[in-house]
Amino acid sequence: MGIIGLSEAIKLAREKSLDLVEVSKNSTPPVCRIMDYGKFKYEQNKKDQLAKKKQVIIHTKEIKFRPNTDDHDYNFKLKNIISFLKEGNKVKLTIAFKGREIIHTDLGVKVLQRVIEDIKDIGTPESPIKPDAKRTFSAIVAPLKSTPRTQTKPKD
Repeated sequence: MGIIGLSEAIKLAREKSLDLVEVSKNSTPPVCRIMDYGKFKYEQNKKDQLAKKKQVIIHTKEIKFRPNTDDHDYNFKLKNIISFLKEGNKVKLTIAFKGREIIHTDLGVKVLQRVIEDIKDIGTPESPIKPDAKRTFSAIVAPLKSTPRTQTKPKD
C-alpha cells in the first residue's frame, strides 16, 4: 500500500475488520500489516505443534560398570546397552573406581574397551574413553545410522 499515516492505517484495518500488526519497528518508517492476528497466532501454533510432533527425541542413558564386574552382570548390562541403542538412544558408559581400585585404571579401561568391541555392530563410540571426575572414566556410544529409531515420545 506504500507509506501511509498511522490514523489512516488504523481506519483501513477497522473497515476490513482486521488488525494492524507492526512487523518491523526498527525500520524507518515502521512496517505494518493488516491481518487477522488471532488467525495468524492459531496457524503459527498449529505449525509449532506439527514440528514438535515430528521431532525425534534422543535420550542419553547411563550404564555404570566397576573394574571387577562379573560376567553375568556384564552380560545383563550389555543386553540393556544393546536395547537402548536399538531404540535410538545414546549410551554413556561409566566405570567407577572405589578405594585402591584407582591404582588399576587399566583394568577399568579394558572393561570399557570390551563393551565397545562387543557392540561395534550396533553402536559407535562418539567420544574416546576419558577420565570424568576423580574416580570415574567414561565414553559415549551413539547408535549407528542404519539402526532404525523408534519414537520414544509417549502418545496422548
